[in-house]
Parts: sequence; C-alpha cells; structure tokens
Amino acid sequence: MLKSATIGSVTLVLLAALGCQGAHKSAGTSSSVAPGQKGATAKLEPKSGSQVKGTAFFVEKDGGVTLVLEVTGLAPGEHAFHLHEKGDCSAPDATSAGGHWNPTTEDHGKWGTHPFHRGDVANLTADATGKATLTFSTPLWSIGGDPTRDVVGHALIIHAKADDFKTQPTGDAGGRVACGVVQKD
Repeated sequence: MLKSATIGSVTLVLLAALGCQGAHKSAGTSSSVAPGQKGATAKLEPKSGSQVKGTAFFVEKDGGVTLVLEVTGLAPGEHAFHLHEKGDCSAPDATSAGGHWNPTTEDHGKWGTHPFHRGDVANLTADATGKATLTFSTPLWSIGGDPTRDVVGHALIIHAKADDFKTQPTGDAGGRVACGVVQKD
C-alpha cells in the first residue's frame, strides 16, 4: 500500500492501521507505539545547503512495517526518497550514507516491480508550501532481526528530484537534500 495524505489523515491512517494507543504528534515529535510493537524514528536534517527537515516514523506490526514520513522545506513537486546502506549523515551532501540499501543485490527500479532495491521506496509530492507526507507499508522490512529486512541503522535520504525508476543505480534523483539515520525507539 502506498498513498499520500495530509498530516491529519496520516495520523488517522497510522492509528487505525496499527492499533496504536495514544496520539501521533506533528513532525519533529515521537509517535506512540502500542505495547508489543516495535518502533523506530529518523530525524531528517538539511543537507546540500537546503532547508529540508522532517521525521520518519516506523512501526512494525503483523510481520510488516509502516512508515509515516513528514517533510517540510522542499521545493514544490516530486522528490525521491530512499533508504541508503550506511547510517552516516556526516557529510555536508550526505554522500557518507553510501548508495541505496540493496541487500538482495538487485538493479535499481520501482518498488514492487522487480528488480528493485529494498531502499528504492517512492516519490513524495511536496505542496506549494514545501510540505509532503506519505504513508508506506511493506512486509519486506522489519525493525531488528534479519539484516536483509532490518531498516534500523540505515539512512533515509530525501533527494532534490523525482526518481525515474530506471537510471542505474540511483534513479537520476539528484542531490541529497535531507538525511536522517533510522534508530530504534
């Protein structure tokens, strides 16, 4: 399942889909995780001279992970986001995060249409004010456990342009405008 939504709708989708107790809060704060569920968060910081910031909330339930991504400061339009192999955002342009997370050694592509990297997620669309939200769920990710599925310790990167889903190995997504490391809650 992949869909865009407003922050209010994302809150309802996340709470309904995951059975979370408590309230999901706006960008920059934590999401409540129900007892027995695993959670992780990535705080996105500006890179490459951008003003892009955001938060990614990951919750594992019933053998899959749901990601809720909230971003501000983007140029209006489509932007790729990927999980990258290294949990290192130290470089000013986020190149320290390495390439896309690809534990199955496949070619770059569009999620759900083989071949694709486990880090090839989607494009998100920023509105006229530079805000974007997205909810994404998959059984191919986990929080902890099998390293071919575990999102923890990888960097989430927002790119300057949309992913074309074909150019190897990056999707011609442009510079890295935000970076955050996925950390277990």
